[in-house]
Amino acid sequence: MTSPQPRPVPVRLGPRSLAALALVSAVGVIGFTWPLFADPSSQLGAHAQDAPWLFAGLLVLLVAVVAATIAESGLGPKAVAMLGVLAATGAALRPIGAGTAGLEPMFFLLVLSGRVLGPGFGFVLGAVTMFASALLTGGVGPWLPFQMLAMGWFTLGAGLLPGPGRLRGRGEVAMLTGYGFLASFAYGTVMNLAGWPFMDALASNAAYDPHADLATNLTRFLAYCLATSLGWDLGRATVTVVLTFFLGPPVLRALRRATRRAAFESPVTFEAG
Repeated sequence: MTSPQPRPVPVRLGPRSLAALALVSAVGVIGFTWPLFADPSSQLGAHAQDAPWLFAGLLVLLVAVVAATIAESGLGPKAVAMLGVLAATGAALRPIGAGTAGLEPMFFLLVLSGRVLGPGFGFVLGAVTMFASALLTGGVGPWLPFQMLAMGWFTLGAGLLPGPGRLRGRGEVAMLTGYGFLASFAYGTVMNLAGWPFMDALASNAAYDPHADLATNLTRFLAYCLATSLGWDLGRATVTVVLTFFLGPPVLRALRRATRRAAFESPVTFEAG
């Protein structure tokens, strides 16, 4: 009988990669959430002038994470090729729904890829895919490092879901569908945090107010999300759920078949039954 085999992981997160990932994630969390925890008496209203430097620093750290991960894991040429193919496919899928109520089919592919290929490969794939899609669509700007980091988290999370070597069939598809739904809203929410502080505080009651307390700004942020992105997030989540449910099984089989033929696949062993 065939013994359970560990999932093939083309990118293994060693100590150096984990440290780099923790560092960039910590800086990213600060970059996303500083408006909620800033001292109301501080002069953070001038932060918009310094923001490009923060974004540039995040981008440098993201590149360092990718480089450290690839260097430490000894990523083979077939894994690099798979990364390129999946990133190019995801980047090509993104413009399909551009400007149409958040219809972004790339999310379902990244969920499935992270599930099959693991959290390390998932983080690299999410960041590289968003960078490639920005080049393809002309969406390069100060928001790009945050998009890369958020998408890296999104795909990494899929790789951390339970039962990667055992759970199959409808149960796995249901889990991935639920994750895709929740993570689509989470992605939209954290990206709202990246842009929300730069609204004019006098423009509306939903804008960030550097002189308000945490409770007031949380209320304003919730109003901002409901007014500006709820429809987009719902569209993204719906498309991700539908595509994962209907296309998930064949895409998962295709990805797993590709990993079995790749150089990083573990050899199959048998035990006497």
